[in-house]
Amino acid sequence: MAPEVSPTLPARSAWAMVLTLCTAFALSQAYRTVGAIMAGPLQAEFNLSAQDLGLFSGAFHFAFGAMQLFMGIGIDLHGVRRTVLVAFPLAIAGGLLSAMAASFPLLIAGQVLIGVGCAPAFLVCTVFIARHFPAARFASVSGLVLGIGGLGMLLTGTPLAWLVETRSWRMGFAVLTAASALAWLSILSWVREPARDEAQPKESLLAALRRFGALFAMPHTLGILLLGSVSYAAFISLRGLWLGPLLVERHGYSLVQSGNVALVMSVVSLFGPPLFGRLDRDGPVRRRRIVACCAAYAALFAAIGIFHAAWIDIACAIVIGLLSGFIVWEYADVRVAYPAALTGRAMAVFTMAMFLGVAMMQWLTGLAASLAQSRGIEPYSAVLGTISALLVAGCAAFAWLPAPPGAVAGKP
Repeated sequence: MAPEVSPTLPARSAWAMVLTLCTAFALSQAYRTVGAIMAGPLQAEFNLSAQDLGLFSGAFHFAFGAMQLFMGIGIDLHGVRRTVLVAFPLAIAGGLLSAMAASFPLLIAGQVLIGVGCAPAFLVCTVFIARHFPAARFASVSGLVLGIGGLGMLLTGTPLAWLVETRSWRMGFAVLTAASALAWLSILSWVREPARDEAQPKESLLAALRRFGALFAMPHTLGILLLGSVSYAAFISLRGLWLGPLLVERHGYSLVQSGNVALVMSVVSLFGPPLFGRLDRDGPVRRRRIVACCAAYAALFAAIGIFHAAWIDIACAIVIGLLSGFIVWEYADVRVAYPAALTGRAMAVFTMAMFLGVAMMQWLTGLAASLAQSRGIEPYSAVLGTISALLVAGCAAFAWLPAPPGAVAGKP
């Protein structure tokens, strides 16, 4: 039987390596969703406002997103393994600093370090898949990786809620730091890459940055990035920051009860990317489906903001967890929208937009919550309304701005 991956790497080895790389990605998923459980204890210890909570959660995503271009260059110049091994120790250092932080600025510094350290975690997975798996299987394999990486969110559901409630939020960071060290060791031990072709000239840093500029000059890039900046951000802003406070303050749930809901939402979200990956179709059909899913997505966030019944809030959150899997179609869209030589950089730019979008959305929703509270308005209605409006704007940009020529013509 012919190998199902690159001939330079046996199928079994490729799968083992991509799953090992998933350990760092899973930890990055855990770090970016701790806010939903730690928000209350952090507010109590550091006397934080809703806007401060948005800053706390957004710091990780801003650092993560801002480093994507550099991580993309690092991967192209030095490879997947070296890039993640050099960067990920910063996440370990940031976890330790967060666990020991005596002030809010130190806590933010820890989040920034974690964000920088985790910056290559998903990018190395997507680039590895693009290089060593057939293009036709990119969406399905990426969807599986997204689902497996989502296991990290399970840690920040009931298990983290129990740990924070029985011990402290500091112990939560300590456990995640220890797990990060184990992930780094596993990548060091198991991940290897085929030798680079030394005959190929090595690209300079300046030349690499100029090739990024070529992406932004393409007319279809803007619509792709505008949708990418809000689609994942919406899911993470709810699951990673506002879900816990909403259930505690709006419905009187305990920390563990809200953790249970977060756990269910996380479990459901694991099935979304593999499911949507299997349903993927090339050409304009994919883009029409992306628009339809995004519109339904925005409606679910609006429903949580408008209706204050606990069962509606929980049901919508769970459906949002499943529907968030359509984001794998966005990655597949990026995969075919650019020449093969620009795949790694295109993935880096798209991932940068996603996580800078998370930082922006979490800051904006924190601001919306603070403004609503100052005017006597229920803050979570403002938060969910803001998310829904941003999704509608991103969806409209994706639908109305120029599409890649292949998508218009219905070609891969």
